[in-house]
Amino acid sequence: MGLLSRVVEEVGVCTVYVGSARDMMAQVKPPRPVFVNFPLGHQCGKPFDRKSQMSIIKYALNTLNTLAEPGQIVDLPHEWGEEFTYAPGSDGLPADQQPPARKDTV
Repeated sequence: MGLLSRVVEEVGVCTVYVGSARDMMAQVKPPRPVFVNFPLGHQCGKPFDRKSQMSIIKYALNTLNTLAEPGQIVDLPHEWGEEFTYAPGSDGLPADQQPPARKDTV
């Protein structure tokens, strides 16, 4: 998505990239990167946590006006609230927050 942000910016549309993989953001260098230290796939917070989600969105959009240098990664102060890990094949969520198992249909 960071690469896509750069392409969109080239045609004159401002973007903000919210990500949870800081090392990847540093390599891709999107124009306005915002880092939130949450499990992968949960950049805007926990499901149904509207207050936290809105706060992240407001912080992210604020970078359109406040980012001093293109590509400078802005670290958001939000915390997930519990420990998570990045194991291969894992989304980092605790077992009690895993989505229901998918039942494939034929």
